[in-house]
Amino acid sequence: MYRILIIDDDPAFCETIADYLRPKGFEVTLTHDGRECLEQLLASGRSYDLVLLDISISGRKGLEVLQRIRSALDTPVIMLTGPGQRMLHVVGLETGADDFLVKSCSPRELLAKARAILRRTKDFIKNEVRPVPGRIVVGDIELDPGSRVVLRNGEKLQLTSAEFNFLEMLLKAAGHVVSRELLAKSVLGRELGAYDRSVDMHLSRLRKKLGRQHNGIERIITIRGEGFVYTISKSFND
Repeated sequence: MYRILIIDDDPAFCETIADYLRPKGFEVTLTHDGRECLEQLLASGRSYDLVLLDISISGRKGLEVLQRIRSALDTPVIMLTGPGQRMLHVVGLETGADDFLVKSCSPRELLAKARAILRRTKDFIKNEVRPVPGRIVVGDIELDPGSRVVLRNGEKLQLTSAEFNFLEMLLKAAGHVVSRELLAKSVLGRELGAYDRSVDMHLSRLRKKLGRQHNGIERIITIRGEGFVYTISKSFND
């Protein structure tokens, strides 16, 4: 059973989503206040598998709550926005959300997106543990898929779940272009719309966290019209 925390100050919306998710095998916790939810979430550590966060939550603004979550946890976060807040999607992704949904969506669409994110962040399918590949070492970056830890020169980096998955794909293909479409399908679980800059926003945050190489070269570069490439030859250590 997955544990989901819904942070939203609309009780009717929360109850509707909770009533839909619980029979589907989810344990749902509801909170309607930004300060209360932060205390609850940070005190619980990693016990929640997914957070649904309203960007307009009362008590604290949703983006503030997201920043606090990201400073302490890598729990996946889906940002919930109103129908007229579409421009805030980019801001939410830049702040560290893994994905977003407009609250006018159907509960079925929310369930599909939640399951897609959980499939990508859990190490099992149908309760069977998947084989964990060996760690990936590319220059001064070391990524361990088993523990989901990334080190740069031995220093642990705080990455979101989506950022970790993007980096893993790019490191495995280091020196080769990975298309934006493939990254979106593999990591975000969906195709990109005409004006969807979700992949670019995630990679922009990832670049900042990784920093440049020792020679000043950007680690992840954009190949116009093709995709992205990690710019060092790869090596694997088992």
